[in-house]
Amino acid sequence: MIDSKLKIQMKTIDIENWNRKEHYEFFSKMANPYFGIVSEVDCTNAYLKSKELSLSFFAHYLHKSMIAVNSLEEFRSRIVDNEIVVFDKINAGATIDRADGTFAFIYVNFHADFEAFNKELQTEIANVKSSTGLRLNDDHMKKDLIRHSTLPWYTFSGLLHPTNFNKDESVPKITFGKYSIRGDRKFLPISIEAHHGLVDGLHIAQYLQEFQRQLNL
Repeated sequence: MIDSKLKIQMKTIDIENWNRKEHYEFFSKMANPYFGIVSEVDCTNAYLKSKELSLSFFAHYLHKSMIAVNSLEEFRSRIVDNEIVVFDKINAGATIDRADGTFAFIYVNFHADFEAFNKELQTEIANVKSSTGLRLNDDHMKKDLIRHSTLPWYTFSGLLHPTNFNKDESVPKITFGKYSIRGDRKFLPISIEAHHGLVDGLHIAQYLQEFQRQLNL
């Protein structure tokens, strides 16, 4: 299936024959069907590699997160017009801060190749730095993305997101904090929230395992 307006490839789930039918219907009746966890990943190797190659650490681990996201069908599943669809590719939404203390949204197409991804990311970051406001251009409303935020000033062990309690909201949220140091290792805090009708704890664990594997490369 291809969205003729956006040229986005996706498949539609047959809910009646879906092994998650009862899970989806059960959690979708709740005012807030989201659940989440806060954990951490060892980012030591990724940090050292980014410094060795003179790369942005943020760009490096954001790309690794996107690889992990795209490896899981559950993280590519969304509610669209009362149907469950699975996108072939999920792109990166993120927040970028400015020197004046404000921030704005960016949207970056996912590329498996880091250089292609980073080129687009750096263009978006530059656009934020030279603009004002949130840059609400409807990119933040897209479904074929995953929302990343970063709290680079401090680590955390818990997180609460603002929400409008729209039960059709199905885009997962991933937030990173400032890494902490224990011994000779660096640990990046991470919060993950997802619609429980589409994603279970198992799938979040699988994302974290793949993200950690990518960071270790």
